[in-house]
Amino acid sequence: MKMRMNKTSLDGLLVVEIDFSRDERGFFMESWHKRDFAEAGLPYEFVQDSHSRSTYSVLRGLHYQDMRAPIVKLVRCTVGRVFDVAVDLRVNSPTFGQWFGIELTAENKTQLLVPIGFAHGFLTLSDVCEIQYKQTEYYRPEAEGGVAWNDKDIAIDWPLRDPPILSRRDQNQPSLKQYLQNPAFQ
Repeated sequence: MKMRMNKTSLDGLLVVEIDFSRDERGFFMESWHKRDFAEAGLPYEFVQDSHSRSTYSVLRGLHYQDMRAPIVKLVRCTVGRVFDVAVDLRVNSPTFGQWFGIELTAENKTQLLVPIGFAHGFLTLSDVCEIQYKQTEYYRPEAEGGVAWNDKDIAIDWPLRDPPILSRRDQNQPSLKQYLQNPAFQ
């Protein structure tokens, strides 16, 4: 497997591109290969795979798990298109409060490796999307936190044409300033 780990403007956040083969029957790819990732300096042990399906204009996020159950995520879109976002919440990071966004699609097969200390979210750009992600820690509701998807200090440039469809929880996430009152990551 040939893969490329592309650094982003946020330390530790990586765009992962993996070669795949395609012919008249479809395609084949190894989306995760423990040895190859370890050789690339990413020796993660994933313990949970999660899979979500969303309809057009659904926005999920921005979520994280704090240091009681910190998670590294390897995110990919397997159906449709999403605008995937990670926000640096490490208070001592030079890029604290900054965001990175990328379009993940079933066609481009690009993945985003979201390290500990980041909030993650996505906006569905197609009629339907399916997101799958590997996690290095189990989901633990008591460790879950988030920040507002539309926080003015973060200022994510979401490619919205219509108002997003949000969960009740995501409608009421704290601001970045509120997060700073009790930060999850140093």
